[in-house]
Amino acid sequence: MIFTTATLGLGGNIGDPAASMARALATLDARTDCSVTAVSRLYRTPPWGKTDQAWFFNACAQVETSLLPDDLLDTCLSIEREMKRERLERWGPRTIDIDVLTYGGRVLKTEKLEIPHPRMTVRGFVLMPLADFAPQMTVGGKTVAEWLEDADISGIEAASLDTNWWKNSG
Repeated sequence: MIFTTATLGLGGNIGDPAASMARALATLDARTDCSVTAVSRLYRTPPWGKTDQAWFFNACAQVETSLLPDDLLDTCLSIEREMKRERLERWGPRTIDIDVLTYGGRVLKTEKLEIPHPRMTVRGFVLMPLADFAPQMTVGGKTVAEWLEDADISGIEAASLDTNWWKNSG
C-alpha cells in the first residue's frame, strides 16, 4: 500500500469547534488508511468572506494516507456530515469544515476537488497554522512561509500553544 502526505485545513465557529476538530482528527487517525502525523496549534481567527458572524477556530493537519485525493475529500465530507455540518451559505457559520489543501506534490482539478486548494495561499487562517509544521512546503512556486509573509494575519491569535490540543480535548 502506498501512502501519500496530504495536508488538511480545519475550522468552525458553531458549538464547540475545537472539540469538533479534535473529534474529526481522532476519527481520521483511527482509520487504517489515514494517520495524522502533524497538527498545528489551535488558532482563533476573525471571520473571512462573510464577516458578520462569530470568530472561528482554525487548525491544519498533516496526514499520511493511502486514499486517493477524491476519496480523502469524500472521507472528510463524510466526517462533516456525521458531525451535522450544514452548508447553508458560502463562507457562513459551520460546526466543522475540513478542506484538502495539498496531496503530495500533485496539482489536480476535477469537478469536486482542486489541489492545491485554490485560495489557501491568500488565507492567513490557513497559512499561519500550516506554517507551524510545514513552513518549507512549496505551493504554487513559493514556500508556505513566503506566502505567509504577504498574508493578512490581522486578528489571528494562537488559542493553544500545545500541538496536542486535539488529543487532550476528548
